[in-house]
Amino acid sequence: MDTNYQAKLGNYLELAQAQGASDLHLGVGKKPTLRIDGNLLQLAKEPILTKDDLVNFVDALLTPEQKDKFLKQKEIDFGYSYKDKIRCRSNVYYQRGYPAISLRLIPIEIKGIEELNLPKILHQIAKLSQGFFLAVGPAGHGKSTTLAALIDEINHSRFDHIITIEDPIEYIFEQDKALIDQREVGMDTLTFHNALRSVLRQDPDIIMIGEMRDPETMAIALTAAETGHFVFSTLHTNNASQTIDRIIDSFPASQQGQARFQLASTLVGIISQRLIPRIEGGRIPATEILLANSAVRNLIREDKVYQLDLVIETSLEEGMISLNRSLADLVRRREITTENAYLYSLNPSELNNYLK
Repeated sequence: MDTNYQAKLGNYLELAQAQGASDLHLGVGKKPTLRIDGNLLQLAKEPILTKDDLVNFVDALLTPEQKDKFLKQKEIDFGYSYKDKIRCRSNVYYQRGYPAISLRLIPIEIKGIEELNLPKILHQIAKLSQGFFLAVGPAGHGKSTTLAALIDEINHSRFDHIITIEDPIEYIFEQDKALIDQREVGMDTLTFHNALRSVLRQDPDIIMIGEMRDPETMAIALTAAETGHFVFSTLHTNNASQTIDRIIDSFPASQQGQARFQLASTLVGIISQRLIPRIEGGRIPATEILLANSAVRNLIREDKVYQLDLVIETSLEEGMISLNRSLADLVRRREITTENAYLYSLNPSELNNYLK
């Protein structure tokens, strides 16, 4: 291991942290690049990286076992900590025959719901003891951070057993009232499916699944929620109705009726979020919140998911909010520009009505 490259990587990460960057990218023929408030910025004073640089950075990052896996599979996901000061969700991969590295910086401190500017209704979600809650939205828009805030609130308020299954582990929870076991795929369990299949035998109250990737994960999550556990997870979908369709459609046609019934009876809510550039700098979440009341459960059961947007629209008093209403609210509070509101809206003509 080249300690010189380890130190150089550490310098880049410290600079990224100091600049408030969310990601650091290293690739052949490019300068080291940071993502700050959603924008990519090259480190102008740094040299363009060579193939040898990248090979050395990969050696500095990976253990011998991880390197074997990387060379066989051509890509690898893993967690990386630098001096216990900076934690990253990391991915090493090949592009055009050369290694490349992408590091997502994860804050050491877990922020609360208010600090993250998330809707206060999430405090009510954290008080529940059973059901299925999802954070959805594009990659890099704070889904894991939202779930970490909810899990940590439970950690500080109840004597529950929390098990997380992650690939890799992102936020590290410090045990308070809860008993917390965090399992990382590749380090603590051979596969995601192995961990999921055995989780119900580990006496959990709360299960957090880093990401629902396939029908088997979704089926186990629904069964766990149905059998008295509280399950949290994330999905890369745009909004609540698309999320429900995605879950149901992942099952074979013969099982979709049962999956619909399970989801209708276990779902407690969905938060869909976008991190929008703030006028003052930084980013702020615009959110859609769906809470599973009897109307929502009936629509899922009856396969009328297309009507969910109307329920969200007319249930503001219950704590639900549409993405457009959230965006319009942020514009009125002068947190974001009108241009960015339209850019992130899924229905700009409806947003136009709100902003009038």
